[in-house]
Amino acid sequence: MTAVALGAGRRRAPVAQALGQRAAALTLALAVDRIVGEPPDAVHPVAIFGDVMERVEDRLWADSRAAGILYTTVGVAASAAAGVLVTRFLRARGSSRWPGEVLSAGAASYIAIAGRDLGRRALAVRGALGAGDLEQARGLLPALVGRDPSVLDGEGICRAVIESVAENTVDAVVAPIFWAMVGGAPGVLAYRAVNTLDAMVGYRNQRYDRFGWASARLDDVLNYIPARWTALLVRRSVRWEGTEIADALRQARSHPSPNAGVAEAAWAGALGVRLGGRTVYPDRTEDRPELGRGRAPEPADIERAVRLSETVARAAVAQCVGVAGGGRWWSLR
Repeated sequence: MTAVALGAGRRRAPVAQALGQRAAALTLALAVDRIVGEPPDAVHPVAIFGDVMERVEDRLWADSRAAGILYTTVGVAASAAAGVLVTRFLRARGSSRWPGEVLSAGAASYIAIAGRDLGRRALAVRGALGAGDLEQARGLLPALVGRDPSVLDGEGICRAVIESVAENTVDAVVAPIFWAMVGGAPGVLAYRAVNTLDAMVGYRNQRYDRFGWASARLDDVLNYIPARWTALLVRRSVRWEGTEIADALRQARSHPSPNAGVAEAAWAGALGVRLGGRTVYPDRTEDRPELGRGRAPEPADIERAVRLSETVARAAVAQCVGVAGGGRWWSLR
């Protein structure tokens, strides 16, 4: 073996080791999320981060993009720095059984992943609809979506829930998995910071149109690959034909969100339902493109949407394990 080959092998070894440890961390984090769910709001790091950034907003807000860029930079830099510090601390105290990278990436990924609670909230709405209690279903809906529940009938509620499950499978499951694999604890915490800031200020209204621009655009960038990876995972999970996914993704191009439309189109095609259309928020109404060529969604489709989300989560982690192990079975072909 030449000196050049030996040098390349030495450079690859730490990368392969880090990927293997991060894949193990993701396996652990997904299992803990499925068993335990999210921490209580009072001690949830994401909720605490949100409270802190509200105070930062009070100090930095101005009706300008520059102020919003500074606000976003502060939040993302602080989160990434926390990830670096935790990783270094745990690496120094890790063991052969529990390496620091596994502990830090696992803890950060658990904080960022919210698949169990997403499914629980969706199924609670399904239960209310199954019992014929439309008002209860409307009351539960704000935990999932920001639209006006008072104007929604049963079909509209089903559509809203399925769209939320699809979009949040990207935001709260696949994207954290992707960025944890790419950047460990700093990467996944930085992603969760961006996603949280987008949820806080990424609105097109008088206060946030300029100030929230940076958070919203950065969230679009960081979710671009995860959204499309999600669509490919859906394709494998339901043995979708290539022409069907291509048709759904073509429809998604006219969606106002470059990433949510991809996820919603994937769920519409996989479930054989029709999503999209007029969407009413408290402050505005959007006429979105119809996604899918199937029938109107029904309460039972919410359960199918949740099962698909869980399948996609497991498939994403399995592919990460395959990448780390150098296997070929994880290929998206």
